[in-house]
Amino acid sequence: LSELAKDRLIHTLLSITALDEDIRLKMEPRTATYKARLKTMEKLAQNGIPVGVMIGPIIPGLTDHFLPDIMKAASDHGAHTAVFTMLRLNGAIAQIFTDWIYKAFPDHADRVLSNVKSVHEGKLNDSRWGKRKRGDGELANAIHQMFYLMKEKYMGHKPHFEYNLKAFRRPGQIQMEF
Repeated sequence: LSELAKDRLIHTLLSITALDEDIRLKMEPRTATYKARLKTMEKLAQNGIPVGVMIGPIIPGLTDHFLPDIMKAASDHGAHTAVFTMLRLNGAIAQIFTDWIYKAFPDHADRVLSNVKSVHEGKLNDSRWGKRKRGDGELANAIHQMFYLMKEKYMGHKPHFEYNLKAFRRPGQIQMEF
């Protein structure tokens, strides 16, 4: 990875959903702790490998309040950028998620489901291109604003990564040069 990074041919993103181990264990059992992910971020950055954080899926009413702290922690551990995705529940996933949220977080389930619907035009699922991963409406806009404010606050001073595309050749391009 270090060799690829020297030529700006690689960029890494590590996902963090929450800074609460109880929530993480329920959402992502048998995965690395958020602390382990932050340490990995730090090691990548120390070795000159561009690293960012993928926050998501953001579950409105359950994990959205972690956004500022995730941004700060990721920045403190070497992340230079961040991206996010809003929870979307297409197809059978909506019923699976509904069952899971009532079992895993019974006290929050109604609020979470209401919030998920509010960012997807009143539905749990959303297939609209450009909206399905970001959401829509007042709550989604508030999350977007918080994300971009925190990104500017914690990562705005860090250099923007750009891939080195000089060596890139489209498939078939080399043969055409013969």
